[in-house]
Amino acid sequence: MIRRILFTITSTLLLFSIWPSYAGPKKDRHVILISIDGLAHYYHDDPKAIMPTIREMAEKGARAKWVGTTFPTMTWTNHTTLVTGVEAGRHGVIGNDYYDRAQNKVFPLIPDPIFDKVEIVKVPTVYDVVFEAGLTTAGVCWPASRNAPTWNWAVPDVFDQAIFEGASTPSLLAELKEKSIPYWKQNEWCKAGNAAKPMRDWMYTNIAKHLIAAHQPNLIALHLMSPDALEHATGRQTEEAYWAINDSDRCLRDIVEAVDAAGLKDQTTFVVASDHGFITYTKTILPNIVLRQENMREGHGLKLKQKAYALAQGGGCFIYVLDEANREAIITQLAARFRQVEGVEDVIEPKDFGRFGHKLPSENPHEPDLMLSAADGYAFSGKDDGEEIMTASDQPRGTHGYSGFHPLMGASFVAFGAGIKPGVVLDKISNTDIAPTIAALLGVEMKDVDGRVLTEILSD
Repeated sequence: MIRRILFTITSTLLLFSIWPSYAGPKKDRHVILISIDGLAHYYHDDPKAIMPTIREMAEKGARAKWVGTTFPTMTWTNHTTLVTGVEAGRHGVIGNDYYDRAQNKVFPLIPDPIFDKVEIVKVPTVYDVVFEAGLTTAGVCWPASRNAPTWNWAVPDVFDQAIFEGASTPSLLAELKEKSIPYWKQNEWCKAGNAAKPMRDWMYTNIAKHLIAAHQPNLIALHLMSPDALEHATGRQTEEAYWAINDSDRCLRDIVEAVDAAGLKDQTTFVVASDHGFITYTKTILPNIVLRQENMREGHGLKLKQKAYALAQGGGCFIYVLDEANREAIITQLAARFRQVEGVEDVIEPKDFGRFGHKLPSENPHEPDLMLSAADGYAFSGKDDGEEIMTASDQPRGTHGYSGFHPLMGASFVAFGAGIKPGVVLDKISNTDIAPTIAALLGVEMKDVDGRVLTEILSD
């Protein structure tokens, strides 16, 4: 009996020693989450990547060598995982877009052109939890957060100028106008594509700096995108990609200086994360042509009588079976066929969906019936014209979307500042760990998440 009592006491003490205490929301603390889109884990040890601010933060704080990502490794999916702490099948943002069987239509989620956050994100986010605890929140170009009621201040990641301004905090826009921070350029710069993403990053950084100086939110979530833009255009670890990474590091340095100027250095934690890695490809797979060869589609476009449809997600692909009466047979047939297609590395059948963080279509009708992941050097396209199932690129390009288990898809994570132990290097973590850790830093708890609090990096 005594041994049992001692064991119980020891176990209880151990539990409290490894689990953060939630004494209540810390109103004097601040966390700035900065996502650098496309900053793969391998850049940290790449001497060509000039990012002194990030490396100094890692040296004086904590970092992970590898961050596991959510399939498909797309921007909207993984940014939502970063702030919810759960996999795609639970939070509902299953890709950058999805196919609706009932309406025979593809619905884009990127860049929030149709839906508000509450319509697509099915679980609480860290900014929801922080806001409901009485702390203040700000979102700057954060994906899948349009019109979130738990932002105190926000500008969304939306291209259309009218939607952008309508979903932004009116008082914030007035302040930005007074400061000549050109939010009115949003649509113009978005339409310019990759070439204008550095200008957008400059604008979003200045918005974040203004928020720090004027409002000092407890939580800021800022999305920077230049590396993703240049890697899409030229591939990974190119001169253009290195320039973009250095530019993002400069933006981060500006944020650090703004925190110092506001007198918040000792109260602020920086969390620098990314959403996915990058792969260079020169060949593109056209799965809808494969479906036509398998007598699953006729003609071009979305046909009402087609038996299956392929929706490309960069290096990933969703296959939707529309012939419900023959669904199982078609899945078996297509799985066998795609395993024979050059460049298809993984064919993910329904029995394996859980391992990749997805639900079955019976639980969420937006989910596919089969998922594909390409090999290094290949990507998918949704085009369905012509007869060839493979095309060659005119030059190397880059993308993501591949299986989160692919060695090049690992993301990055650095934490520095208040509440972070110095010199901690973690081997592998999951991007589901980041939201509950941010919550813990602010003295609140995220419940029922897939990730965990990274207690080994916390100093208080």
